[in-house]
Amino acid sequence: AATYAQTLQNIPDTQVTTLDNGLRVASEESNQPTCTVGLWIEAGSRYEDAKTNGAGFFMEHMAFKGTKKRPGSAFEKEVESLGAHLNGYTSREQTAFYIKALSKDMPKAVELLSDLVQNCALEDSQIEKERSIILQELKEMDSSLTDVTFDYLHATAYQGTALAQTVEGTTENIKRLTRADLASYIDTHFKAPRMVLAAAGGISHRELVDAAKQHFTGAPFTYKGDSVPALPRCRFTGSEIRARDDALPLAHIALAVEGPGWADPDNVVLNVANAIIGRYDRTFGGGKNQSSRLATLAVEHNLCHSFEPFNTSYSDTGLFGFHFVSDPLSVDDMMFCAQREWMRLCTSATESEVTRAKNWLRNAMVAQLDGTTRVCENIGSNLLHYGRRIPLEEWDARISAVDARMVRDVCSKYIYDKCPAIAAVGPIEQLLDYNRIRSAMYWVRF
Repeated sequence: AATYAQTLQNIPDTQVTTLDNGLRVASEESNQPTCTVGLWIEAGSRYEDAKTNGAGFFMEHMAFKGTKKRPGSAFEKEVESLGAHLNGYTSREQTAFYIKALSKDMPKAVELLSDLVQNCALEDSQIEKERSIILQELKEMDSSLTDVTFDYLHATAYQGTALAQTVEGTTENIKRLTRADLASYIDTHFKAPRMVLAAAGGISHRELVDAAKQHFTGAPFTYKGDSVPALPRCRFTGSEIRARDDALPLAHIALAVEGPGWADPDNVVLNVANAIIGRYDRTFGGGKNQSSRLATLAVEHNLCHSFEPFNTSYSDTGLFGFHFVSDPLSVDDMMFCAQREWMRLCTSATESEVTRAKNWLRNAMVAQLDGTTRVCENIGSNLLHYGRRIPLEEWDARISAVDARMVRDVCSKYIYDKCPAIAAVGPIEQLLDYNRIRSAMYWVRF
């Protein structure tokens, strides 16, 4: 069997070609019978304002509801006749549409994607139908308290800026958005230089470029006047939102400080720090014999049902923190232990736990590229975030360079004596006052 180092070196190169209109075409070739082809677009709720918030999410729904060439259900039927799988998502800074199909159908998949983004029909009858579906989805999302907590966290941490908005938009906006709003959104954001056509699997890069030239040369790439969408700086505000509801059984609490943007090398160190904290869920085996100190405490003292750290990056800022779900009477103890773990990382992280965390991170990094869809997603989002695909060898070298001193220094830079943003939902009477939580962001002994 190949060693880990050999595996890293044997990964095929990612080939990137930029067309005349600015569309980037990138692919990784492998001898697989299937392929995933997708479009990653620099558009999302951060590019919307208070009036148009939700347009991107609405547009994603409309994209599958027929084009000018393939009206109504003809589009979906054509995808299904290939035995292909079509999907899409919208986030705060990017939108993606991708098709997983047999490798021989790659040119057809490219043609379908080009039709989807260039000729979306936006029929009035379909818009009204999707409007009611989205309103129903918004109601269902309210029952996922984890999602609600993270939306509140963004709303308070980035208050007064575009990152505070949810991806799905508000109920008022969904009821109010018109065909003209959606057409204007497509016209502004679906421009060739803001898009990456990515593919992975049993395909040839040359064929992919040929298909892109054939179907995407019509993609517009110039803007009228000064309408180029620019990202305004989103400032972070240490603050809190509490949505207390004692009728709910469990408290959901998220706490975050401002993290770095995508391209900042500190991300690697912070991901190692998160791997030291670890994650826990009551369904995990191992009981109190977990490698994570916080998980061991959680089991011994019944502190929470689950916890997990996160490092959510955007182009110029990020949220670095943890989220936990606990019984109403364990909120204070869990918060105390989690913040103490943060202080320990800033002041006394050890080499042995850093080594363990680095190995865990390497494993997660390689497992992430399992299957053509994940590789394709990796290519598309890497090109949008970094302007290039960062090879696994380079990630591995960056992880290897991290030591305990770096973890202590970088954690101190982002966490120590910083004002956090807090979002709490449910029976949270026991969550201490903001100033008390703020005072646990440093140690008097230092």
